[in-house]
Amino acid sequence: MGKKVVLVWFRNDLRLHDNEVLVEAIHKSDLIIPVYCFDPRYYKVNKFQQKNTGINRTCFLLETVTQLKAKLQELHSDLMTFVGYPEEILPQLCAKYEVDEVYHHREVAHRETWISELVEAALWENKINLRHFIGHTLYHKEDLPFPIKDIPNKFNIFRKKIERESTVRKPLEAPQEIHSPQHLEHTEIPGLEELGFSAEDIQTVAGKSFDGGEDAGMAKLQEILNPDYNGVQNYTLISPYIATGALSPMYVYAEMQHSNLHLNKKRFDRLLTALLWRDYFRFMLKKYPNVFFKPSGLLEDLEISEEMESESINNWKNGTTGEELVDEAIFSLRKDGNITYGNRKLLASYFTQQISPNWLVGASFFEEHLLDYAPASNYGYWSHIAGVGTSDKENTANKWQDLAKKLETHKL
Repeated sequence: MGKKVVLVWFRNDLRLHDNEVLVEAIHKSDLIIPVYCFDPRYYKVNKFQQKNTGINRTCFLLETVTQLKAKLQELHSDLMTFVGYPEEILPQLCAKYEVDEVYHHREVAHRETWISELVEAALWENKINLRHFIGHTLYHKEDLPFPIKDIPNKFNIFRKKIERESTVRKPLEAPQEIHSPQHLEHTEIPGLEELGFSAEDIQTVAGKSFDGGEDAGMAKLQEILNPDYNGVQNYTLISPYIATGALSPMYVYAEMQHSNLHLNKKRFDRLLTALLWRDYFRFMLKKYPNVFFKPSGLLEDLEISEEMESESINNWKNGTTGEELVDEAIFSLRKDGNITYGNRKLLASYFTQQISPNWLVGASFFEEHLLDYAPASNYGYWSHIAGVGTSDKENTANKWQDLAKKLETHKL
């Protein structure tokens, strides 16, 4: 009887710890082929004239993939990396290595689920199954106290019910050994040029490191779990690692429970609240497909301007509005790819109140520049600032001037 071969298609789960796909593949197969595809669709310019993935996040992703590859090599395996469409690459690899099944983590946003469907259809032509796993949230979908269709729209009710009636699973241990075919094809991680960035773009990140990867994520987590940490960031220090899957939310929660952060109850609750909002956005996108990408959200009769470009929009994007805190926040976002939630709220509120009601333009700008971009969280957050989100109570935003005064006072 031949050996069972499973191809593990890595996407936004770029870690060894608490990776159900990897653990299950090890348990159910004799040989594992780890693969990551740099899909060209993520490096194109979208209808808002923004890149789907900006250069900062691309650098962070390249560093994360590089470390995962090194970690797999330490376990006598490897991570095969390709630039191209996974629905073309994966079937070819399956034929070459006589793969029996492909495992991957399921996503919830339209583009990601569409790509999964393309892969699934292409694999099935060769009678190969694409097996889906659910492993991106703090609370596992199967442990929720309600079916997806009955999830409360109000965030506070959602939070109270799951905290009262559900439990967070313990994170899975990282594998100590992975068996892969002895002669996997040698592949190289692409450079920025291969992903479509210009020499001018590349010059902006020359000599910069974004500390990508699982190890850096774990180190940043321990930093904010120290109750004496006094940096300006809290969740946003680790959110880029959660977005790429270099950190598991369940692992973060377990480390929170084992740490002394409970000595600083305010910060503990802020961190937990951020994780719960992330779950909420993902589950809402599952309940209402594509809702966070609709200008009017659930309010079908609401008309919103489709203006995508103007002098004021360009001034906001370039940090030349003349409002000092707004411009400073834009500059930091473009330079580092990460800003606090206080500054994110300021930018989003200023955009929707002063620049344009077409909040999708601002959300798309965040999509290009944020290291921690995740479809549900980013567009879900913006939809609530714009007043069209799924949780009624949160469908309001303070006047941007009041937010600016608060930021000026507290330096948040």
